[in-house]
Amino acid sequence: MFDRLREDIAAIRARDPAARSVREVVTCYPGLHAIVLHRVAHACWTRQWRWLARFVSQMARFLTGIEIHPGATLGRRVFIDHGMGVVIGETAQVGDDCTIYQGVTLGGTSLTRGAKRHPTLERGVIVGAGAKVLGSFTVGADAKIGSNAVVVKPVPAGGTAVGNPARIVVPAVAKAKETKRDDGFCAYGITPNADDPVSLAIHGLIDHASTQTQRIDDIVAALERLGARVEAMHGIDGAALVDLKRLCTSMDGKAEAVDER
Repeated sequence: MFDRLREDIAAIRARDPAARSVREVVTCYPGLHAIVLHRVAHACWTRQWRWLARFVSQMARFLTGIEIHPGATLGRRVFIDHGMGVVIGETAQVGDDCTIYQGVTLGGTSLTRGAKRHPTLERGVIVGAGAKVLGSFTVGADAKIGSNAVVVKPVPAGGTAVGNPARIVVPAVAKAKETKRDDGFCAYGITPNADDPVSLAIHGLIDHASTQTQRIDDIVAALERLGARVEAMHGIDGAALVDLKRLCTSMDGKAEAVDER
């Protein structure tokens, strides 16, 4: 028991630069208090002392603002930072060295009694503030979930999930030098140099449209300097002149009616 407590304290000091001393961690970190009380509640739960387990769990919730069901399984060196509003459901499994920030929910979407309803976090997962991980799926080892993400499907090992609904924004297997600090820890699940592929695609389309518009403007300007005119024939009524500027606008999806002359 004391070995695990020493591990927990060391993990907090390693991941939180605000932790200045062991005394400060032991007395001022509700995440540590919640985990210690959860171990008591979980021991009661496994011995079928269900009411006592729930009572200890509720006392921990009252004291820390962190609600961990006594049936949940927590690994070693789990760090709940700040912790207010964290909810971990009955069948959730949290692996070793995971980090969970305030406002996180590991919830279930099924009402089937006795079934696995809550997510499994494998080793080293980081869940950012306000994230919701909902369902009986697995978040792979060393994955990261960004703040306020809503995750409803599995996240591959090493991946990063952001958004609502969550999307994977970096490859599942990423180069350590691009995605991690020297110690492999990314606070709040923020991965350096990780760009949302949807955002990248939109920006690429915008840049392409801007480039095309500029090229057409250059062509129009060159034609005007040469005194050239583009004519379009419309039946026997004669010719209609087409304004290339208006043609450019129509290519951007903002077409206007071409006045016949």
